[in-house]
Order: sequence, then structure tokens, then C-alpha cells
Amino acid sequence: MGRRKGSIGIALVTGVVLVGASACGAGGSTKASADDAKAAGKPGASASPSPTKPAGPPMLLETITPQTGTTVGVAMPISVVFTNPVAAKARATVEKHMKVSASQPVAGAWHWFGDRRADWRPKTYWPSGTTVKIDADMNGVSNGNGRYGVHNYTHTFKVGDDVRADVSVTGHTMKVTRNGSTVRTLSINAGSAQYPTWDGTMAVIDKQEKVHMTSCSVGISCDKGSANYYDLTLPWDIHLTQSGTYVHYSTGDPNPGSGSARGSHGCVHLSLSDAKWFYGQVKQGDPVTVTGSPRGKAPADNGYADFNLGWDEWLAGSGSGQGTTATL
Repeated sequence: MGRRKGSIGIALVTGVVLVGASACGAGGSTKASADDAKAAGKPGASASPSPTKPAGPPMLLETITPQTGTTVGVAMPISVVFTNPVAAKARATVEKHMKVSASQPVAGAWHWFGDRRADWRPKTYWPSGTTVKIDADMNGVSNGNGRYGVHNYTHTFKVGDDVRADVSVTGHTMKVTRNGSTVRTLSINAGSAQYPTWDGTMAVIDKQEKVHMTSCSVGISCDKGSANYYDLTLPWDIHLTQSGTYVHYSTGDPNPGSGSARGSHGCVHLSLSDAKWFYGQVKQGDPVTVTGSPRGKAPADNGYADFNLGWDEWLAGSGSGQGTTATL
């Protein structure tokens, strides 16, 4: 099971909870989009108006994730979504006006997914306990398409415990570690041969105690007579991709593991007690790494799968290249 195409950001001006049908499966978009701006959350940015009139229409940021004041996992990128396209010629300058500082300096870089989303990630995971700040001083900065920034946005967040989940599709297990020590190994079922789970590392987008999931919403089946049709509200849902991958409990697969090996429509199934326990362990930005699936790695912008790109690939999408965070 899993969610249809949805949002992954935190709105700057209004916090909106998206509701509606969701579904696990191979269907749905794998790309992030402008819709990413409308996920659940409270207002998350501070803005100061420019003292001077801009030279053209305003360039605005639609979202900055993580939300200011939050604690996130070691694989969480800083993700900025612009309301209008940023021209390639302007990206290096825009990047230089989005200053990243950290209490423990790390090497990292910006990477553009299309012309409206830019993510900053460290070369390797954040050190646990790091405080991070982004100052996006857009006052007077051009987007290369006739728009100019009129605000300064600041977000500060903290990197919490190093919680990781490693899923073996063929072994039907998920090992959960905290700060390098194994906490538990859980029995799982992943996707079937027809609907395989994404491989690779996906940082947790968000989590919900209940999600309404339908096969129709991701294009699997809208026919109530089909064996692949479902319309269910299921508990303890950890959201991994925008296209609809979750770790969760499914009433159709109540006792997952190598003995049942039923296979999902692309999600990772846990038993009810394990799903509730796992829900209590993870937070936004914790990495869930799946191995052994034939599907291949999730696209890096399908949610926050940024670490599915190698470092050279990451730098190829950067305007200003690798840098080191300023020290807080």
C-alpha cells in the first residue's frame, strides 16, 4: 500500500494537511513538483520585507524543509522549492545566497531537481547532534527570469539520534539500529514480482497514524472485482516516497516474513505490533535502505532519496560546487 502523488514540503505561509486517498504501488509520479509545497505543518520560515522596491516581480520561496525548530534524521536534506523557475545561469548566485551553517562543519553541496527545487545535502550523513541553520537571503537576488528576491528566510533545525532501517527484500527482514547499535530485527514482506519495492536509501518524509490507501489512486486498479483492488485505512504509516512507498501494517498481510512471503504492492509490511513499535522509533529524515529488489533505486527527487545519487552525480547538478558549512 502507499500514497498517491502528494507533497513533501512545509508551507512557508500556511500549514495545510493534505487528505484523501493514498495507495502503495508502482504507479504514480516519481518526481517532486510544485505540489510539494502543501504538506502538513505549521508556518516554517521567517521573512523580512526588503526596504527597497525590487527591479521586477518578486522571487519567492514556496517551501523550506525541514521546518524550523524540528529534529530530523541524519539523511535529511535541506530542500528549497521556489514559486517560479530559476534559470540555469542564475543558480550559482542563488546558491551562494542560501548559506548553510552547522555546529559541526561538514562538506556538502546544492543540487537542482528541475528549475524550482534545490536540495543541500552533506557528502555523507549528518553527524548526530548537529545544529544546522540555513539563511536564504534573497533580497535583490535575481532568478534569471526577471524576478528578484524580496525576503530573507531563516530555518534552524537539529539532527537527532542516528536511527537507520535496513530492509532485506530477499531475507524478509528489517534491521533497526540506533547510533550504531542494533535495536531490533523485524520480519517484513516487501513488494511482489509484479509490484516490486524501490531499492536504495529513502529518508522518511513524514509519518501518520492512519492513511487511507486505494489501488485506484496510483493506477493499479479501479476495478472492484480485481484481485489487486483495495480501499483500506491502515495504521502506523511511515512515508518513504512521493510515488507511494510506505512502511506500515496491512490487514492483507498480517504476519509478514519468509513463511508467508505474500508480497505487497510496493510497500514494506510489518506486523501490527512491529509497525506500531517502528512508528515510535523513526522521525523525518531517518534513512530506510532497501536492498535485494529488482526495481532499482528510487529517483533522488521521489521524496527525499537524495543519497541515491553518488557524489559526482550530485555535484553535476550543482551551480556552485562543493563547499563546507560555516560554523555556528
